[in-house]
Amino acid sequence: MRVAVVGATGMVGQVMLQVLAERNFPITELIPVASERSIGKQVTYKQKEYTIHSMQDAIAAKPDIAIFSAGGDISLEYAPKFAEVGTTVIDNSSAWRMDRTKKLVVPEINANALTKDDKIIANPNCSTIQMVLTLAPLHKKYGIKRLVVSTYQSITGTGVKAVQQLENEYAGSTGEMAYPYPIHRNAIPACDIFVENGYTKEELKLVNETQKILDDRTIAVTATAVRIPVVGGHSESVNLEFHNEYDLSELRRLLSETDGVTLQDNPDTNTYPMPIYAEGKDDVFVGRIRRDHSQENSLNMWIVSDNLRKGAATNAVQIGEYLVANGLV
Repeated sequence: MRVAVVGATGMVGQVMLQVLAERNFPITELIPVASERSIGKQVTYKQKEYTIHSMQDAIAAKPDIAIFSAGGDISLEYAPKFAEVGTTVIDNSSAWRMDRTKKLVVPEINANALTKDDKIIANPNCSTIQMVLTLAPLHKKYGIKRLVVSTYQSITGTGVKAVQQLENEYAGSTGEMAYPYPIHRNAIPACDIFVENGYTKEELKLVNETQKILDDRTIAVTATAVRIPVVGGHSESVNLEFHNEYDLSELRRLLSETDGVTLQDNPDTNTYPMPIYAEGKDDVFVGRIRRDHSQENSLNMWIVSDNLRKGAATNAVQIGEYLVANGLV
């Protein structure tokens, strides 16, 4: 099993390598790939040093799987070239997510839709993954009519530059800014760029990707995405309106029995999800589950997950695991 990791030196790429090692992915040959300035340098995987390859050399090696985390433009240019030589690409950018010919996959929900013919597979946005993992069993049971989500997103979603900005602000020093404003002691209601309708691209990802993954365009979704000075993971306040009445104890049981979801919901002991506890873990944590008394068949809950792991690297590796286990590569 020859595996290329494209963007191996980046923040998500480094976590990709870590997750591949932790989960003992059956790699016989690792091919790390990065930008031209990194070619020839070394990355560490399972306590061994591996030399970074160029994109052209990686394509020529015809790996079985290529996991991309190098940005949308890179994915648009090079994912088809890998696919042409028979490689199955798992892409972590936004490049292919809404392409009607590509599957958008959260393995616990819809990996069974994958076939050998799927040579470019899209990994959803981090904030979408953690949300839909909790929504899927509820939608199946009660039918989601409308969804209102407000996110509180980690700076790690922006990347190393944002982490450095926060560290500089902690230290009282100046440096390159990832955001147009200070992030320390602040909340910036602008994740990604604004589009003509006044929403940001991040907010629209929550709308469009949720409908695609749950395979239901009738679900009404609206979102507000906010960046906060946290590194452990993304948090989301989610309000759901169902088509059907629900039983709160049954709903909690459904969530507790969902693969990849951990229920943390006991106000009496101050037990609820927080990014400080989610960091470094693969599960999605859900709590603060309570009936919304202002609207019939409605519910509030709070969802937290490490955006670099289940929100990116772990989900991509799980897709790879499914492909291998089912003989699709």
